Amino acid sequence: MSSNFPLRYRLTWLPRFLRPSLAGDASGFAPPTAQWLGTPPNKSVRLVFIGDISAVAGPVPPEIDETLRDILASGDLVVGNCESPVVARPHAPVATRLGTRHAMKGAYLDGALAAMGVAPDRLVLSLANNHMLDQGVEGFEETLHALAVRGINHIGTKHRPGAVLPIRGVQVGLLAFTQWRNAAAKTFDSLISTGAALAARDWEPLRTMNADIRCVIPHWDWEFRHFPRPETRLLAATIAAAGANLIAGHHAHVLQPVERVGAKTLTAYGLGDFLGTAFARQPLPARIGAIMVADISADSENAGEIFRYALIPFFRQSTVGGEQLVAVHDLPIPLQTIVFTRIARITGDGAPFPQSIRQPH
Repeated sequence: MSSNFPLRYRLTWLPRFLRPSLAGDASGFAPPTAQWLGTPPNKSVRLVFIGDISAVAGPVPPEIDETLRDILASGDLVVGNCESPVVARPHAPVATRLGTRHAMKGAYLDGALAAMGVAPDRLVLSLANNHMLDQGVEGFEETLHALAVRGINHIGTKHRPGAVLPIRGVQVGLLAFTQWRNAAAKTFDSLISTGAALAARDWEPLRTMNADIRCVIPHWDWEFRHFPRPETRLLAATIAAAGANLIAGHHAHVLQPVERVGAKTLTAYGLGDFLGTAFARQPLPARIGAIMVADISADSENAGEIFRYALIPFFRQSTVGGEQLVAVHDLPIPLQTIVFTRIARITGDGAPFPQSIRQPH
C-alpha cells in the first residue's frame, strides 16, 4: 500500500496505538465550551460536528444513548468524516478482514443514521481521508453512488472539495481536505481533495467562498497524540488567515483540544472517532470522542458569527458485534471518573463540560 506517511510516523504508530501520547505543547488552548457573543441572537443555526466514521469495530450498527441522540438530532446540519468506503462487498477482502483496509456496508450507514436520529439530508460527509481508496477506484465510485441515492451530501473530492449550503437563512460554507493518503499519489490526487493541492493554490477555494461562515474539515496531524504538532497549529493559522471561521479536524483518533486561532477562528484539532476505526477492544484513551456543537447567528447584522460552542464528550463501549456510544455524564461513576480524569489532561483541570446544550432560539 503506497502512502505519504513519514518513516518516523510509521515507526511510532503501534506504540502510540497501544498507548496514546499526552506529550506536546499543551499551552494556549481554549476551554471546551464558551460563549463568544455577548447577546444571544434572535435567530440561530446549529452546526454539529462529529469525528471519523467507520465500521472496523464491528458490522452491527451502533447504539447511541438518548443524551447524544438528542444533541445530534438538534443539529440543522451534521458534518462528519466518512473514514470507510461504502460498498456492498469489499474489493480487497483479505486486507479488509485484517482491518488494514476499511469498508462499510450501506446497511451499517443506514443503521448509524437511525441511531443518531439524523435525516440523510441533514448530513454532510467528507470523503477527504487516507482510507477513501481502500477499496480502489471502484469502491470510491460505489461510495459516491451510495451517498447520492440516500440524499447525503458529500465534500472532500477533487471535483467537489467543498459546498455552500443554505441553512435557515445562513450560507454555510464547507471545505474538506486530507494531508494523508494510502494510495498512489497520481490516482489519489485525481480523486480526493488534498491539502497540498489547496496550498498550491494559496487556498483560493476558501478565500473566494461566498458564505456567511466558512468551515474547514481537515484530515490532518499524527494519530494517537492528544496534542497537535506545531506544524498542525501553524497550518490552522494559515487556514484561519485564508478566511476560515471554524475548523473541525479528524484523523488523530483521540480527543484533541480546542483553540481560538486569530481573532475569531474556532479550531477543534481532533474530535476523536465517532464510530470505531480500529478493532472494538482498544485502549481507553482512543475510546473517548466528542461531538462539537456550534450555534451560529442567523441575524442579518451578524449572520454567520459563532455565538457559542461546546464539546460534548462520549465514550465508546464494545457490544456484541459493534459499539455503544454513551455520554460521559451518563457513565457509571467509576468509569466516568477515569474518563474525565483523562479528558482533564487534554482540556485542563476543572474545564466544564455541559451534559446538553439548548438552542438559543
